[in-house]
Amino acid sequence: MNDSPNGNVRKMNGRDEADEDDDSMPKNGGGKDFKGLVTSLLLLDEQERCDQEERDRASMEANISMEVNHRKKTKAMLDFYSEVQDYYSEVEQSDRINRKKSRLAANSVAVAAASDGLEKIEIEIEKSTKRGGDGGSSGGHHRRLWVKDRSKAWWDECNSPDYPDEEFKKQFRMRRATFDMICEELNSAIAKEDTTLRTAIPVRQRVAVCLWRLATGDPLRVVSKKFGLGISTCHKLVLEVCTAIRTVLMPKYLQWPEEETLRRIKEEYESISGIPNVVGSMYTTHIPIIAPKISVAAYFNKRHTERNQRTSYSITVQGVVDPRGVFTDVCIGWPGSMPDEQVLEKSALFQRANGGLMKGVWVVGGSSYPLLDWVLVPYTQQHFTWTQHAFNEKIGEIQKVGKQAFARLKGRWRCLQKRTEVKLQDLPMVLGACCVLHNICELGNEEMDEELCTELQDDEVAPEVGLRSVSSMKARDAIAHNLLHHGLAGTSFL
Repeated sequence: MNDSPNGNVRKMNGRDEADEDDDSMPKNGGGKDFKGLVTSLLLLDEQERCDQEERDRASMEANISMEVNHRKKTKAMLDFYSEVQDYYSEVEQSDRINRKKSRLAANSVAVAAASDGLEKIEIEIEKSTKRGGDGGSSGGHHRRLWVKDRSKAWWDECNSPDYPDEEFKKQFRMRRATFDMICEELNSAIAKEDTTLRTAIPVRQRVAVCLWRLATGDPLRVVSKKFGLGISTCHKLVLEVCTAIRTVLMPKYLQWPEEETLRRIKEEYESISGIPNVVGSMYTTHIPIIAPKISVAAYFNKRHTERNQRTSYSITVQGVVDPRGVFTDVCIGWPGSMPDEQVLEKSALFQRANGGLMKGVWVVGGSSYPLLDWVLVPYTQQHFTWTQHAFNEKIGEIQKVGKQAFARLKGRWRCLQKRTEVKLQDLPMVLGACCVLHNICELGNEEMDEELCTELQDDEVAPEVGLRSVSSMKARDAIAHNLLHHGLAGTSFL
């Protein structure tokens, strides 16, 4: 007996190795079962694949069938709607024709009735005239029943040759001679002919309605009572006459000067300020309006609102004037929220300058405009030299010309101080007419009453970029130097 540990180990190892050999030997029964299992799995996979292909084919056929049915239904629906639309179009066309026929028939009846009534009235007037040949009234008045009887006594008095010229000027802001000239100029554009049913409003009365409305700014109901006309008629007359003024008179009385006139303007401005080559004084004012229905924020005037403690809306009027205060260029109608520098950039004057037509000349503006190659503005920094003080003093004389011209414009035509009833789209035409009438009065030496003078309240906000041209900055410094050192500047700044 061998009791050594090594012997036991060998026995154990031998037994384990024998067991491993037994486990690793293949068994015939187990191999067949494994092959059968693999074959079954393959068959199942094949069957699943076939079933999936069948399901996909059935789904595709169902989708195709559904799409075909949808197209058929859609086509049928579109055909139905097309037929319905054609039906309703025919019905609407038929109704429109019937309504038109009804209106024509009603108008014919009304005209026939009016004609019969007028004939009867004329017959009665003729009979009464004949009956009153000896003691009756022989001046039968031809009345038409469809016209409302309104008193024209006030206008008849103003239109009378005996009416004082000073009173006439107080009502219409100009002498009778200037008024007659305007009527003559506009006659061909606004004159109307009498019709069977109505006598046309005379040209003088048409012009008077427009001028009185612009001069006073009173509501249309007041204008209606003054002239004995309907409110809608007065509103229509104001727009018609303003349109004629802008069309007929603006090309004649408001235009950029020719070379000879520009030379005279330069000389006059230089005599005022000592600054050479100045062709105009530029200013921008605001006209109050009723809150518009569209783009309200664009027309909101923040500074006027803060000053007046009331929500304010406005549009702008930019103008350039000569030494006499006559407008040579205007830009009308941009929203009140737009600063002066942006209004300038939108104007035809700016486009003219970009085309080279303002080369070598200056248009003087306030501190709200940028310094450009053709726009001359005062110094705006906090600490000035004596030279800059002198320049600002002299350029202020030119600025005053433009500001005073706008003050006379608003004082003479009081409608510019009130929120008007005129629609926003028609307002530029009315404002343009006011500028033209202002020029006519200035050229005709129509002095304005002191009681009509007004004070402008326009805020001059410094532009975002005040200096846009190095050459213009050097040119301004040279002008300022010459003013001081050649004895052309005053000494009020000292």
